[in-house]
Amino acid sequence: MKIQLAQLFLMIEDYMLPCLSKKLFGFDCPGCGLQRSVVHLIKGEFIAAFEMYPAIYAIIFLFAFLLLNRFVTFKYSDQITIGLMISAAVLILINFALKFM
Repeated sequence: MKIQLAQLFLMIEDYMLPCLSKKLFGFDCPGCGLQRSVVHLIKGEFIAAFEMYPAIYAIIFLFAFLLLNRFVTFKYSDQITIGLMISAAVLILINFALKFM
């Protein structure tokens, strides 16, 4: 069972979606690298995942907090959610800007 699951995760690379923006216009979109970053996370390559898409951890923290917030009520959940959303958006924009330099 474990071997089949590992093979399934490794086969994900064969079915990744191409970037339509890159194919049509020739430049990366703000989301380019997200799929490959997730594959690096699945493989356990955490530094490579960050190098591929720096906002990956902010997005993971945001989704984890939103999921946890569905079951546990936090006092400042709105402020935490907004902070995580802003940090993810800023990291995405910084990464997008650095691609053009």
